[in-house]
Amino acid sequence: MTRTEFLARIHERENLKRAVLNKIVLDKENRRCEFSLVTDLAYTPDDEKFAAEAVRAAVPDSLETSVKLAKLVADPQLVRHKITEYLAHNHRAAAAFVTAEDISVTQEGDTVKFTFGVDEEERSFFETREIIPGVVNMLESSFCNKFEGALEYKDKGDLPQEEPEADDDEPFDYRPPRTFKICNFEPIDFADVPKVATYMKDCTFRSNSLTVCGQIEFVQERVSQKGKPYLRFTVSDTTARMNFSYFIKKKTEEKIRALQKGDYIVCTGENEFFNDRLSFTARYVNRGTPPEGFVPEKLPSKAVPAHYKVVAPEKLTDYNQMNLFDRSVIPDCLKENTFVVFDLETTGLVNVPTGGKMDAITEIGAVKIIDGEIREKFTTLVNPERKLDDEIVRLTGITDDMVKDAPRIAEVIPDFYKFCDGCYLVGHNVQFDYRFIQYYAAQEEYAFEQKTFDTLAIAQSELFLKNYKLDTIADHYGIAFNHHRAWDDALTTAKIFIELIKAKKCLPNV
Repeated sequence: MTRTEFLARIHERENLKRAVLNKIVLDKENRRCEFSLVTDLAYTPDDEKFAAEAVRAAVPDSLETSVKLAKLVADPQLVRHKITEYLAHNHRAAAAFVTAEDISVTQEGDTVKFTFGVDEEERSFFETREIIPGVVNMLESSFCNKFEGALEYKDKGDLPQEEPEADDDEPFDYRPPRTFKICNFEPIDFADVPKVATYMKDCTFRSNSLTVCGQIEFVQERVSQKGKPYLRFTVSDTTARMNFSYFIKKKTEEKIRALQKGDYIVCTGENEFFNDRLSFTARYVNRGTPPEGFVPEKLPSKAVPAHYKVVAPEKLTDYNQMNLFDRSVIPDCLKENTFVVFDLETTGLVNVPTGGKMDAITEIGAVKIIDGEIREKFTTLVNPERKLDDEIVRLTGITDDMVKDAPRIAEVIPDFYKFCDGCYLVGHNVQFDYRFIQYYAAQEEYAFEQKTFDTLAIAQSELFLKNYKLDTIADHYGIAFNHHRAWDDALTTAKIFIELIKAKKCLPNV
């Protein structure tokens, strides 16, 4: 099946009639391919199922398939960001003299037009390198519109351009809002029957036609200053809760007033800014529920930050271990992959919220193994925003005075996420620390999903020792260190990991 035939099949669905094929990712090792489709219309679970079946029919039976379907509208700000991002990655010289302010974006019907403001010298640069056709191809694989580009003269004078601030090229945090199918719909205040509801947690955008669905936690009748009765609802869909108002209409007054705590409702209305914050007002309220057994899908991670903001990695040269590793016996699996070996110090042992009040991180220590060598380090104290127990102070040597001026974990996580990007993660009893990282990263909407390797488990399979504590294994290899400080533990764990993989000659379960 050709690309054209595949898209013709996809376009048979009303909600996918303008969909584009954004990319195809082929995983040869696992014999799997993933199709990414973009539509500018709201889609349903049935549409996703249809797309999955079309992908399955287009791919040889020897490959497993999956499909990612996302709604993406050609908002001018997003189009402008896509263009600047494309130039930064593909035409760095052009990106140096064309800023976001030099790009105008307008829409005429189904066609989006973009214009670069350039002087005469820059015009020649754009034309000889055919930059505009490349931008058009990129945009038409990302959005469901037709695009046209042009150059427009702009007098930029002889003054040098100011250096852009570090934030100017940060990835634009666009993650399509998640939706779920509305079930058991019963009209009360009837309008068009909504098919899907947006997750309340994702209702962070303006809309004049937003639909949410959830269970009533609180409802109270009130009267406006003009004497008009309205209801004040608090509704939850398990991802978040929303507070909103609904003005009572005479024709539906009886049924609306019959709603009570515990009922499920579907609400469509406006999500607009009021006093500098988003506020939802329901125009229509009907009955309806999420799917039976509804489990929210995972929120996609924020993009990797473009810059380190609070904690930056440093080059590492460990003169005490210069002769520890013989390059001739470093296996290819270490040379061909990059690893971040990390360790944490915390206020206690509670690393999942179901275990009670979550303990806090007080220190992160990590090193990066590149080409089989330990080359970078990432280390910082973290303000736990609570008083440290005497036992923790005794064990780690970290005191309240040491952490009081340290960055909070919310400030550190984006930098650590960037440091770990594209790497395997390694630790000693790694899942214990990894659960802390995953929990606090999730609070900032970063998803740590890297494969991990545990030096404790590898040592148990490769060595015969009285126990497999970190200091016992370190003694076995003649490595001295200051135990119970994250940086020292991470460096020691990295050295142990290299020695274990040298002996094993391969990575576990890879």
